[in-house]
Amino acid sequence: MRFVADLHIHSHYSRATSKASNIRSLAAWAQIKGVHVLGCGDFTHPEWFAELEECLVEAETGFFRLRSGLTPDTAVPLVPDLSPAHIPVRFVLSAEVSCIYKRGGQVRKIHCIIIVPDLESARRINTVLAQIGNLQADGRPILGLDARDLLEIVLEQAPEGFLVPAHIWTPWFSLFGSKSGFDHIEDCFGDLTPHIFALETGLSSDPAMNRLISSLDRFTLISNSDCHSPGKLCREANLFHTDFNYFGLRQAIRYPQDEKGNQRFLATLEFYPEEGKYHHDGHRKCAFSCSPEQSRTFNNICPVCGRPVTVGVLSRVMELADRQSPVYPQASPAVITAVPLAEILSEILSVGPLTKTVARNYGQIINEFGSEMNVLFETPIEDLKHSSVSGLANAIERMRTGQVEKIPGFDGEFGRIRVCSKE
Repeated sequence: MRFVADLHIHSHYSRATSKASNIRSLAAWAQIKGVHVLGCGDFTHPEWFAELEECLVEAETGFFRLRSGLTPDTAVPLVPDLSPAHIPVRFVLSAEVSCIYKRGGQVRKIHCIIIVPDLESARRINTVLAQIGNLQADGRPILGLDARDLLEIVLEQAPEGFLVPAHIWTPWFSLFGSKSGFDHIEDCFGDLTPHIFALETGLSSDPAMNRLISSLDRFTLISNSDCHSPGKLCREANLFHTDFNYFGLRQAIRYPQDEKGNQRFLATLEFYPEEGKYHHDGHRKCAFSCSPEQSRTFNNICPVCGRPVTVGVLSRVMELADRQSPVYPQASPAVITAVPLAEILSEILSVGPLTKTVARNYGQIINEFGSEMNVLFETPIEDLKHSSVSGLANAIERMRTGQVEKIPGFDGEFGRIRVCSKE
């Protein structure tokens, strides 16, 4: 089966998340976006875990659906009678853990995604982690636990589960982060490194950037939204053509092609990395942003205040790169880059992306074309010309052909991608 999966999200129990990030609302937004499989996020949190047990039942092996009697909550602030195309939304059990510890005389802050096939596996992991730190405090728990030891816990308590280093280039909290990460995966996971087979690129990098580093060739690259509100689902995601169950998903990530050379992992759906909030170097308080080349001329010092800049993802990738141009392993998924529909409408309508005007028009377009994925990737341009929003077809065509203007993000400030020319 061909399906879209967003495997890294957060519930309303994580800090700085929307109260609407509950099971029924997430299921509704999955249909609106056109996502078939969602990571449930935050299964380490006791109250969220209880909600998962109450609201979900297993459908296909390792995939969960809403329990009978529960329906997606379509009471979202868009338009009356919102009617996205029906798709079989499923959840897979996932969580993110923040490991903060000392290694090699330096404080390390590494975020890791855990994905497991069943509630009992998740329960066993929770039991062990609860002895290490407070799981109640945050949906993404902060633990004084070495990332290598977290992987060992997963392997022991959920042998059929797997761990993926999260948003691996983010400066402050990631495997390769400029502020607290490592230069080599082996430095982080040591003897257990062979059990890592996938890496999450994060919003501020894309596969082309990662494929400048030959030591990453053996790893599959995945992309997820890491969303803190349902409306941000699927800003990055993964497209598969494989068995519709947990083990089909895991196998497609580990081995993107089958034994006959058929592609199981078709593509990653990507943000423009420039839109990520840590792409360029910079200092947000001084509104100063610069490219890696410019940053080197300033010795990574902000010329406005004289303090160090936050070294962004592009600089960090270039620091570790050993290639001039990307080299993709044979089985690599395709890369499809897009701009979220709300941002496109914001440009067309000359209003903010969170305004009622954008929400109303967004809802009308979903009703017309079924889902955001359909609008961005599937619907022919000729059909989009009949949309209720004038100019939508032209904007989508420009997006699909890469005719965009990029203003890179830096030091926690999201960048901007413009699809509408001044003309």
